[in-house]
Amino acid sequence: MRIRPIAIILLALVATSCGEYEKLLKSGDYELKKQKVYDYYDDAKYNRSIELLTQILPRYRATDEAEQLNWINAQAHFKIRDYMMAGTYYQSFADTYPRSNNAEEAAYLSALCDYYLSPRPELDQAYTRKAIENFTIFMQRYPTSTRLDDCRAKVLELQEKLVEKSYLSARLYYDLKEYRSATVSLANSLKEYPDTKYREELMFLKLDSYFLYAGRSVPAKQVERYQTTLDEYYSFIEEFPQSKYEKDVKRIFETTAKFLKMDTAIQKTETN
Repeated sequence: MRIRPIAIILLALVATSCGEYEKLLKSGDYELKKQKVYDYYDDAKYNRSIELLTQILPRYRATDEAEQLNWINAQAHFKIRDYMMAGTYYQSFADTYPRSNNAEEAAYLSALCDYYLSPRPELDQAYTRKAIENFTIFMQRYPTSTRLDDCRAKVLELQEKLVEKSYLSARLYYDLKEYRSATVSLANSLKEYPDTKYREELMFLKLDSYFLYAGRSVPAKQVERYQTTLDEYYSFIEEFPQSKYEKDVKRIFETTAKFLKMDTAIQKTETN
């Protein structure tokens, strides 16, 4: 295959550039390396900028240029979407240079990195909680910031993710037919997020879990557990008298009442 002259020239330029960069890395000229940090950053060659910063930051730690170099370091990591390291560097910058013109942005971007690291609801939500905490701290620290509305919106979004995580975790035991564990998990989810949009479903699943758990219990425990089911039934219908689970709730009540030898006709009259 014939290589065009322009391709040869480009390959030669790349090879020369790489060779010069390798020499720069081995060089002891820190002033040149510092200048190249800015040049590479301006040319969007963020990985090269980061590699040089790793070498020179300790040398410039106590100088007037340390602030700008640390800012470039955080920014470069953010540009390559290394949000874990970027968040760490932004937080360090905000703590080290609280009076910097970039301190507010650094604090915001640190929280934003955690926001980007927040995974889908099924997974561990450590970064989601961390992002909520950092956005909240940011709003307290900068109460006049133009970013407040954005922070509030992101906090609400992240809180909804925690609600869904709690819902999915609570429902998991029910789906696995681990009804005793389900009653505990569902109750905890409702306690933690009492205003959740899944409230009706969670309360029904809790009622059904108690019912199914009672049915699987040894005879000596069934009366006590069916009585608990009955208590859950009354709590449910008091809050959701016109529930979409009406047929299932009625079935649970009638089966429970039959086991406890209750007069369902009287009960119906009392609940009407």
